[in-house]
Amino acid sequence: MTKEQWLTDLRDFLTDDHVKMDEPLHLHTLTKMGGPADIFVTPTTEDETAFTVKYAYNNNIPLLLLGNGSNMVVRDGGFRGIVLTLKSLKAIRIEGTKVYAQGGANIKTVSKTVAAKQLTGFEFACGIPGSIGGAMAMNAGAYGGEIKDVIKQATVLSKEGEKLVLSKEELDLGYRKSIITKKGFYVLSAEFELEVGRQTVIDAKMSELTYQRETKQPLEFPSAGSVFKRPPGNFAGKLIQDSGLQGRGFGGAEVSTKHAGFIVNKNNASANDYIQTIDMVKAAVQEKFGIDLELEVKIVGEDQF
Repeated sequence: MTKEQWLTDLRDFLTDDHVKMDEPLHLHTLTKMGGPADIFVTPTTEDETAFTVKYAYNNNIPLLLLGNGSNMVVRDGGFRGIVLTLKSLKAIRIEGTKVYAQGGANIKTVSKTVAAKQLTGFEFACGIPGSIGGAMAMNAGAYGGEIKDVIKQATVLSKEGEKLVLSKEELDLGYRKSIITKKGFYVLSAEFELEVGRQTVIDAKMSELTYQRETKQPLEFPSAGSVFKRPPGNFAGKLIQDSGLQGRGFGGAEVSTKHAGFIVNKNNASANDYIQTIDMVKAAVQEKFGIDLELEVKIVGEDQF
């Protein structure tokens, strides 16, 4: 089957403007890098999402879920297959202390929405640049809080397109891992359990965390966020800083001078520039400290179109 046939088949179920061919992925990633996707699908319902997943599985077509485009580097050749984004599935509903959010909802938006309703427990996420689905998959966390602290259950699709409801225990959330990544599930929605707090305390904590993020992270440049996982008993940013790598890189990519744990797209970097800079950092830290830095970001796609 050709990508033209995929386009025709998917448009039989979804509206034409929600299925595109050769869509540039640099328009949809926070790094502002990435070549074209053969087919780019933006479903507006969970049924459309399930149809797309089943279609890809039944026809043996590679399928990539792209959330908010954070924590991902798409190579310059793009992606040969179907790229699925759930950014239109972004409903948020609050019932007492229970919070329901669809997989495409921005986690920062969820954090601010619940804070305005005097609910506490989600402040840690006020600056995380990702979707609920991506946050669930990675058990996203910051400033002492993690998704596993507030999650109750999640509704996912298997790779075959079967809908499953998973409890907190079944999600098997750990440091930057979950059953979602292990099994290749697609998050449709999540339900969280929070607590009623004092508005002044919630607002103060949100302001403090926002200040810390804005002053310590290079938010003025496109990036994939923290590039490496935290090594046991150490910090990736400190190892990189102590290796003298800040300000170094390839092409338009550079190890941030503000926070060494970030590699920024400072000047129209290609994905190849970014990946070369990653490789340079890994090699330098390995040579100096004997530590093999493990990627937190996911690198996908083809080198050439």
